[in-house]
Amino acid sequence: MTTNLPIENWTEVLGSERLTGATLDRLTHRCHILETTGESYRLQDAKRRHTKSSSKRPLLTK
Repeated sequence: MTTNLPIENWTEVLGSERLTGATLDRLTHRCHILETTGESYRLQDAKRRHTKSSSKRPLLTK
């Protein structure tokens, strides 16, 4: 499971501290949490694709 939201902000999404605690308890039981930094590969790819598609569009003139 991956997320770009810090664990301390999960309550905002799940809506309840109790639900967040129960969810985290089940997700983190016997697991390793790997925290990474930097821009995601998916975001880099999306930006690259957007740049390529923008350059292929014809220019509109009046």
